[in-house]
Amino acid sequence: MGKISTFIANAKAEIHKVIFPTKVQVRQAFLAVALVVTVISIFLALVDLLMSSIVSSVL
Repeated sequence: MGKISTFIANAKAEIHKVIFPTKVQVRQAFLAVALVVTVISIFLALVDLLMSSIVSSVL
């Protein structure tokens, strides 16, 4: 029983050390991720279009 209460006390202590992001930080991270995903998906779509046109012209 002592190990469980020690574990719970340590867990509570660690939770109090956590620094949660602010709304502004979450919004900035979301926009950065959305922008990177959009740019990479457009790039891959263009590469796919280029490669498919090259293969089509060869065949």
